[in-house]
Order: sequence, then structure tokens, then C-alpha cells
Amino acid sequence: MNKVMGFKEWGLIGFLSIIWGASFFFVKIALASMTPLSVVACRVGLASMLLMAFVIITGRKLPRSFHIWGALFALGALNNVIPFSLITWGQTHIDSSLASILNATTPVFSVILAHFLTKDEPLTKNRLAGVLLGWAGVAVLMGIDSLSGIGMKTAGQAAVLGAALLYSLAAIFGRRFRDIDPVVVATGMLTGSATIMIPLAFIVEQPLSLHPTAVTFAALFGLAAVSTSLAYIIYFYVLSKAGATNILLVTFLIPVSAIFLGMMVLGETPGWNAFAGMALIFAGLIFIDGRLLP
Repeated sequence: MNKVMGFKEWGLIGFLSIIWGASFFFVKIALASMTPLSVVACRVGLASMLLMAFVIITGRKLPRSFHIWGALFALGALNNVIPFSLITWGQTHIDSSLASILNATTPVFSVILAHFLTKDEPLTKNRLAGVLLGWAGVAVLMGIDSLSGIGMKTAGQAAVLGAALLYSLAAIFGRRFRDIDPVVVATGMLTGSATIMIPLAFIVEQPLSLHPTAVTFAALFGLAAVSTSLAYIIYFYVLSKAGATNILLVTFLIPVSAIFLGMMVLGETPGWNAFAGMALIFAGLIFIDGRLLP
């Protein structure tokens, strides 16, 4: 059953879409002087420290079970380490606006996976129509050029789609934490992500040899503090007040802010296929959401 949202919840959903959309903008700026894994390591490392401080200040208790921590590390790999790395690497070859639109396919993957991996979310006719529209949008986004061979642009697009698939898997895997404070889950997940990601970045990319600028540090802070730590706190608050169905609305709005920042600040110029593909994906999400349909 959908929960009724007040002005506060609507405002928070709008703000959340802006700061999550800005993550693609921050990543693009950071990549000007840093490597992909180093950007992700900084993101999850600083975000985990900020959320840990929030947990301590608010008096929340972290889990003590090794079994739970093992599951949190797995969730961190599914929801942060691999998808963040795929998106960040993908953005070295495609615009931030295109990455944000492709990332909006997460609910499309979720509907398919939930049908096969859960017992309470079958693939209805409306959802199937939404999936088909979503994939039509992806086809328009990637364009006919991708059929001629897998170039780096196509590989970048595929990487972001792979991240969307992993996000949907993480959402299903994360159901096992429904009895734990969601902020604690996010903190444990990011702590596990940082534990995995920081050594990996040092082994693969040797980030100490990089020369980030002041603008890079500002982008990393925005990415970690605003688009990750603050975003998770707002997300779980809205989730508790408005429900999982209403939080899907964020998916519609994230590409809007990402495209705006990409065009106005980064000078990106999305083609007609970007807007056509986004329209098809949004139509698919409307069918999946179901509230606007009779």
C-alpha cells in the first residue's frame, strides 16, 4: 500500500534526486586528475567515516555478529565496490548525463530479477510492458553504432548497465537486513566497501602518485559527504516515512539534475537519442510503478 507523502517528503525526494544526480557530475570532475578506482576508494572511505560518526553521535549500535558483518561486506561489494567502479570507469568514456540515464534502468532489472528470485513480486503484464519499454530506451541510447563493434563508448555504456544490474541484485540481497536500522546497514555496508576498495586501489592504481587539484578535492568531498553519506541518511528517512514505492520517484528525477549539471557546467551536449531513450525508460518506469495506470 502506498503511503501518503507530505510537503516535507516531496521536498526531500526532490533534494535527494539532485544530490544523487550530482554524483555523476562530481565523478566526471574528479576523473580529470584521478583514476577510477582511486575516486571510488576516496568516495567510500570518507563516506564510511562520516556515517560512522553519525551512528556514534545518534547513539546507534553496530552489529556484533560476524555473520552479519560478512553479509554487510557482501552487500558493500554488490552495492558499492563493483557498481561504483563500473560507473566511474564508464564515465571515462561517456558523458555524465548518459551515465545517469542508463543508471535509471535499475528498476527494470529489479522487476526481472524479483520475478525469478522472490516469491512476492511476479512479473505482471504492466511490469513486462515496462521492461520492454525500458530496453527499447536502452537500445535507442546505445544507438545503431554499437552493432558495428564494441568500442570504448559502447563498453562504457555496458559498464553502467552492469552497475544497474548489480544495484538491483543488491536491493534483493539487502532484504535480509530489514530488521536492522537502515542507517546502521548503510554504515556497515560502506565500511565493508572501504575495507575492500582502499587496498584494491593502492594495489592496482597507486593513488599516491596522482596529483589531484583543489577542484578535485572539492568534487571528492561533494561525492562522499553529500552524494553518498547525506544521500543515504535522507534516502532511509524518506523510505521509512513514504515507503519503497514512493522512493522509486527518485529514479525519474536523477537524470534531470545530472543532465542539467552536465550541460550547464561540463558543457555536455546530449543528442536526440539521449532524450528519446530517457523518455522510453521513463515510460517503462511508469508501467513498472503502476500508479498512473488504471
